[in-house]
Amino acid sequence: MNSAQSSIQIALVGDMILDDDQPARLFDRSRAALQQADVVVGQVEVPHTLRGKESHFDIPAPFSDPAKLKALSGAGFHVATLAGNHIYDLGREGIEDTLAALHAQNIQTTGAGINLADACRPAIVEREGIRVGVLSYNCVGPRESRAAANKPGAAFVDIITHYENQYASPGGPPSHTYSFPVPDSLGKMQNEIAALRASVDFVIVALHKGIGHLPAVLAMYERLISQAAVEAGAQLVVGHHAHICRGIETINGSPVFHGLGNFVTVTDALAVDQSNPERKAWAKKRKEMFNFEPDPAHPKYPFHPQSRNTLIAVCDVDQQGLVRAGFLPCWINGDSQPEVHGRDKIGEQVTDYMRHITSEAGLNASFEWDGNQVTIWRRNPSRR
Repeated sequence: MNSAQSSIQIALVGDMILDDDQPARLFDRSRAALQQADVVVGQVEVPHTLRGKESHFDIPAPFSDPAKLKALSGAGFHVATLAGNHIYDLGREGIEDTLAALHAQNIQTTGAGINLADACRPAIVEREGIRVGVLSYNCVGPRESRAAANKPGAAFVDIITHYENQYASPGGPPSHTYSFPVPDSLGKMQNEIAALRASVDFVIVALHKGIGHLPAVLAMYERLISQAAVEAGAQLVVGHHAHICRGIETINGSPVFHGLGNFVTVTDALAVDQSNPERKAWAKKRKEMFNFEPDPAHPKYPFHPQSRNTLIAVCDVDQQGLVRAGFLPCWINGDSQPEVHGRDKIGEQVTDYMRHITSEAGLNASFEWDGNQVTIWRRNPSRR
């Protein structure tokens, strides 16, 4: 926090799965950096319960002890975004127990609830008289994960995908793929953002979106929905779900981190060698679809090699809004721990990677070192 300028610092990270016997250790190389921020936000990817039963409408998340979520409060988290494709994998019990465990640690939640109104309720945190509001939406399905008036689940924006055929060949390979938000669903999100903007100083919108495991690629709807969020009043948009970082842009002065990537993401559920038939089939299909082989030396980190490049998004905010936005470059080490790097060799490599995928996606963010942080936007560019 910088009290001389009456500003606060917000830190945000991507997907977190704590499938480890000692989950607190996974934050050992990032805890100090996170605890320096006034507000820390992260995406809890899976439900935590020892009750209920596994679903069969997606690659099911396994049971996880709610006690593992204590690692988040120890690392300094204040808000957990929950809207995602796995949050309903263990049914009502999974959502109830995840919410209870997080709330018991004074971690606010948004994006999932016992019904749709609960799932769409924002998390609001106040620091130094500055009110920060957070909303969370799932854009990737499955439909069964969605909350309804009398059903637990995730807040969501409905996305339609259309495939255009090559030549005169119905059923053949597509020449173009188009995806876009359903207008009524998008309008609901925008109304909720506008209502939140009227009651807080700074609005963050977290979107569970994107195509998994593909470096740099953005689906058409991702920029459309981000633009709509900014137009409705979002001052910062962050994405997750793809388990790999995506590029960065600014829209009307609002930074959009299209994918924060993995942060602490340790799981047995996606390992190649396992007994669960659905997860085993997905591990095989994933290799065919995304053309990568997880490192066999690290079976609990079964993700794309490039996903070890990751970041902590960092924003300085005052009562007028955003002062500065950027990130701390991080590298996920062989123990699945995100290591925070400044302007050292690894920090430069991660920053070069972010610069490359931003350019590859045709996005407009620029990157400037400012001490050990990379700045992508500041309110007064001439003032250093």
